[in-house]
Amino acid sequence: MAVFNAVLRWLPAIAVMAVIFMFSSIPSDEVPNFGFFDSVVKNGGHFLGYALLGLAYNYALPRRLSQKANIVLVIVLALLYALSDEFHQSFVPGRSPSWSDIAVDGLGASTALFVRGRYSPNSNSKPISPSDS
Repeated sequence: MAVFNAVLRWLPAIAVMAVIFMFSSIPSDEVPNFGFFDSVVKNGGHFLGYALLGLAYNYALPRRLSQKANIVLVIVLALLYALSDEFHQSFVPGRSPSWSDIAVDGLGASTALFVRGRYSPNSNSKPISPSDS
């Protein structure tokens, strides 16, 4: 049963990776242009996608890992997937790999872990209630 649960914990990460793969498979002539906000929307998509992937990896990894080991492993896994995704894009018509995309991907995963650590139920932070203002 424990093995089954461990496998189930990887399903969100696999789902997020599949969505990222799907979006990176779209040829450039089919990718919408958002005009003035094109860079913001596309970098935001990278950031959000890898933030979700980072959280999914964090959920999937064994609880017995130390917090530091978990963080390092999540970031390494996210960056490895980002590298593989950029390599994949080199085969998609009109698309090309980008180191800046990998940097944004890593920043998304790292930021999600930071926010999760800062505001998780196990952290020392407390939400601000209206009576505290």
